[in-house]
Amino acid sequence: MKRAVAVCVALVSAVPLLAQQAPSSPPPALRIAFVNSREILQRTPGYAAAESTFSRELQGYREEVQHLQQHLDSAVQAFDQQSIALSPAAKTAKQRELQGLQQRLELRTNELQDRARQREQELLAPIQQRVNSIIQGIRAEGNYAFILDADAPGSPIVSADPALNITARVLQRVQQAP
Repeated sequence: MKRAVAVCVALVSAVPLLAQQAPSSPPPALRIAFVNSREILQRTPGYAAAESTFSRELQGYREEVQHLQQHLDSAVQAFDQQSIALSPAAKTAKQRELQGLQQRLELRTNELQDRARQREQELLAPIQQRVNSIIQGIRAEGNYAFILDADAPGSPIVSADPALNITARVLQRVQQAP
């Protein structure tokens, strides 16, 4: 949604600039194109290896969280079985212990999610930077005012002329470049 607003603001702000030109010259054509970034990334050399590495590491994080959750679940189950025989003070102490386990589980889950996001960024950032630089080069060469991402969440593209899709051109350059 933010991207759609930014595109609309950029388009609206370009209108006064076009109106300031001499009345005798026609306004320049506003060239716009779009890409399918998901397709480009998936077909970029190195992406499959990065994605495989990330998936393998993410599985390790999931297994750790699952192990911690099982530990908490078994502690809760043991408490439920023993709670009838426990004194009120012992019951309260055990409940605090379970709350502590729950908090540690949540903290560790958040830490692992942060680590996973950071690792994904580490693995994909070089690939994304390379693709972005190629897209910027094509934008400059083709004198495009905008190149939109059809795969972006909340993309403003509802329907577009297939001739404006430059995904194949970007892919060709991505696969040529070292």
